[in-house]
Amino acid sequence: MRIAPLADVKARLSAYLDECGVEGPVVITRNGKAVAVLLVPYDDDDLERLMLGRSPRFQALLDRSRQSIKEGKGLSEEAFWEAVRRRAQERKAAAAKGRRTSQWSRKSRGRTPDVD
Repeated sequence: MRIAPLADVKARLSAYLDECGVEGPVVITRNGKAVAVLLVPYDDDDLERLMLGRSPRFQALLDRSRQSIKEGKGLSEEAFWEAVRRRAQERKAAAAKGRRTSQWSRKSRGRTPDVD
């Protein structure tokens, strides 16, 4: 991990991006105090975790969810997975319906539907 002043990072951002990809995060300072961290995410999942971990809205959602669970308002594990399965089936059915609708909308414009 390297520590660098903001003025230097601004002047050589591309070099710092390359460096943090190889050597790890760069702590950026202003007047000697840390103000930011420059880092390269490993993949899209890592980026999402980083973003959500710093999101006030997401943290508030987690806090409300934890409070609901403490109050006994949460779902059991079985009920949770059943809800996940049901949503997946609903999305799959909606996607299939959308494909059928788009096929027939072409027919109504004088074209026949796609046949698989």
